[in-house]
Amino acid sequence: MPLGTLYLVATPIGNLEDITLRALRILRDVPLIACEDTRQTRKLLNHHSLRTRTVPFHRFNEARTVPALLQKLRSGQDVALVTDGGTPSVSDPGVSLARAAREAGIRVVPVPGPSAPLAALVASGLPAERFSFFGFLPHRSGERRRLLESLRGRQETLIFFDSPRRVGSSLKEMTEIFGDRPASIGREMTKIHEEFLAGSLGDLAERLRQSAVRGEVTVVVGGAPSPRPRHAPVEVLRGEVSREMKKEGSSRRDAIRAVALRLGVPRREVYRAFREGACQDDESE
Repeated sequence: MPLGTLYLVATPIGNLEDITLRALRILRDVPLIACEDTRQTRKLLNHHSLRTRTVPFHRFNEARTVPALLQKLRSGQDVALVTDGGTPSVSDPGVSLARAAREAGIRVVPVPGPSAPLAALVASGLPAERFSFFGFLPHRSGERRRLLESLRGRQETLIFFDSPRRVGSSLKEMTEIFGDRPASIGREMTKIHEEFLAGSLGDLAERLRQSAVRGEVTVVVGGAPSPRPRHAPVEVLRGEVSREMKKEGSSRRDAIRAVALRLGVPRREVYRAFREGACQDDESE
């Protein structure tokens, strides 16, 4: 008997129209949908006139529900997994079931769609070439500060989820630890009261200190600035390259790269110093 397929289906983070045609087809055709909150998922299904059976799957019942769902998948039934909003496993239930299915040789298929971290990132105007997502910030200030301290030197854009009750305190701590970097806050994204706030961390902390925040919050913070390159006297660079080239098997290119890395100097600056030295040697001969 062929095994079933586990579909990880992304669902709207607010606006019920933000769902793909493929996701709707799968949610219609599978015999069972495992969902974080059956009441929340039923709103989505009713909106799109779907009558598929649902079962709860959340962190409080994972231990007993994973084996039951695996049994259905082994018997040839397809199962769709959804959360209250967004992509399963991204700060939501799903990892344990996906891992267990993979280990059992069951096909796991992602059905891409809405994602709160990506929505907040692209709307922030901050660099999106490199970014890291860290899920929900710790509830306790001490744990939160330790996490932020560990991220102080990261140069990529940073993304966090936070509680509307704590986000003002979190922004204040970020300002103290990161410095006054550019940042953005996405609140109630894709919903009626959607709001984006942009500014420096200090500015946002002050603005939120004076007004209450409601709804789910995603915080996007600019990365640490790149360290300014060091410079060294031309004579020093020439000497270092010459010494490096005297090492057995060290080519000119390798020597320049090694000196630049060791001294923290741009490679082109080391190359220019070497070339100037070579030209001077030619003129003196």
